[in-house]
Amino acid sequence: MSSQPQVASFVVRCAGFLDAGQLSPTWRITVSHVQGEEEITVTSFEEVSEFMKEKLSG
Repeated sequence: MSSQPQVASFVVRCAGFLDAGQLSPTWRITVSHVQGEEEITVTSFEEVSEFMKEKLSG
């Protein structure tokens, strides 16, 4: 008997803002966990990774 795979879907939206004098953009990243209907807004890809790990580990 095979078990059903567990599915987790995420939507990631990134917007970069570059102010005068900045060399690299400031990121505003919105991550949505589709199954859990949860959404957060963060400023780094590390925070995106942490949110996704948290949702994947249960």
